[in-house]
Amino acid sequence: MSIDQEKPDEVISAETEVASEIVNEEQPHTEVAEHEYTIEELKKELEEAKQKNHETWDKAVRIQAEMENLKRRTQKDLEDAHKFTLTNFGKALLPVFDSVVLGLQAATGESEEVKKFREGSELTIKQFEALFEKFNILAIDPIGQPFSAEFHQAVLVQAAEDAEPNTVINVFQKGYTLNGRLLRPAMVVVAKAPEKPSEDNTQA
Repeated sequence: MSIDQEKPDEVISAETEVASEIVNEEQPHTEVAEHEYTIEELKKELEEAKQKNHETWDKAVRIQAEMENLKRRTQKDLEDAHKFTLTNFGKALLPVFDSVVLGLQAATGESEEVKKFREGSELTIKQFEALFEKFNILAIDPIGQPFSAEFHQAVLVQAAEDAEPNTVINVFQKGYTLNGRLLRPAMVVVAKAPEKPSEDNTQA
């Protein structure tokens, strides 16, 4: 018979409780105390959250503005491409039109051949002018207007008593614009003030 069997049940129960208490005292507490936030810490976290929200909002606004700018630039590029796609074609077409006009001006005489040539040339010029109007190609014919370096090319400066200085008094060749953009400048003669006679010439 073992020694434990000789002990009464009450003694065994008491020993078990004592052993359990000793084990519990030896084991460290593993519970972690929860952190209690102070008012200042909560305020700080709130301010940080507000700052992050503000930064995110600024980024969103900037991205939206950039997208709007990109949209406008793309739309303008498309409009310009549509408006000015005929630029090179228009420039190449103008010398042909000039030739027809010069041919008509040179056709003198009253023979039937000349009359038919003039009629054909006049019809061709009208067709050119209708085509120009359709695609907003406008002539620059600035006689009597102030000289503009943007749309005119001065080939001669001439003294004129009956015209204001720096005005156009003759046009050698008309200029043209396409949707407001210069295709070809007008070749013009510009007036200048007549030279005053010198005192020596007056006394003589």
